[in-house]
Amino acid sequence: MIIPTIPTPDELLDKGFRRGKKAADLVRTSKIPRHLKSKRIEEQRVVTSCQVIKDRIKMILDRVPDIESLPEFYQDYIDITVGIDKMKQSLGGLNWAYGIITQLEKDYASRIRKSPSEKASKLQKQVYGRIASVVNKIKKDLDFLDFAKASLRNMPTIDFEATTVVIAGFPNVGKSTLLRQITDAEPKVADYPFTTKGIQIGHLERNWKKIQIIDTPGLLDRPFLEMNDIELNAMVALEHLADTILFIIDSSETCGYPIESQYHLSKEIKRIFNIPMIYLFNKIDISINKNTDNDDGLLKKYFNEIDDYLLVSAYNGKGIDEIIAILEKVEKIKKE
Repeated sequence: MIIPTIPTPDELLDKGFRRGKKAADLVRTSKIPRHLKSKRIEEQRVVTSCQVIKDRIKMILDRVPDIESLPEFYQDYIDITVGIDKMKQSLGGLNWAYGIITQLEKDYASRIRKSPSEKASKLQKQVYGRIASVVNKIKKDLDFLDFAKASLRNMPTIDFEATTVVIAGFPNVGKSTLLRQITDAEPKVADYPFTTKGIQIGHLERNWKKIQIIDTPGLLDRPFLEMNDIELNAMVALEHLADTILFIIDSSETCGYPIESQYHLSKEIKRIFNIPMIYLFNKIDISINKNTDNDDGLLKKYFNEIDDYLLVSAYNGKGIDEIIAILEKVEKIKKE
């Protein structure tokens, strides 16, 4: 979502009034009859100042997309990140200011033309004060839009036509490492919970088929109402984008969460979204060293009901070819 640079009220007024002064100076040096010049100077100053301020406001309104016309994924993403109601309220504030300044421009230009020459300057100062009052009243709206611009700067660009695979799981289970191994993506990660701070996207092309792979922020096994914005964005990706889920379980438990909790989360996700799920038991090289059971024994100990799974080590590249082979067979589910 592209939001243009948002000016402060002072910047908006300064630009408008400076341009108004330049326009007035051009009239002052023109060959207009002297007895008409003083009124024409102030009229031009008012009209130009209003036009410049209105143009900047209109540019913001025109460049911010109609939120309700966006795909549901983007609507939910915006709502979670900044709040759709607040966005609409702020844009409404700018619309209000545009209308008021338009009316002030019309009214005061007419009054200046009809007034005696000696009153023209007084009317110009009067309308400048009213313009400044209107612009200062939308300070909170401009501030919010500037906040929204920064917050939505990294909103992901989604290809809604591509087959989409979403990687999900607890924090620190290896989701970003897996995305890096499968695709050309370079997700930003660090060694602390919720290491992926936003949705990361990579692409895989096989046999002229494009597969979009999305790495979601780490999820925690708790009710929706208790989730933070990072977790909610992950849930939005699952709800609106996923044709298939790659659910990663850290079989070594070095992520800090027991396997039982990780598996419980996978069952909740599957129950809520009813999306095909492939289990990836990651860090298998570490878990084998920690556990005396063999690979199958380790799995059967916890999950007799899992059929579709792979044992992988994303860090070492073990199982990556098998994952890609599975992804090549994934058929996109048409969402109705």
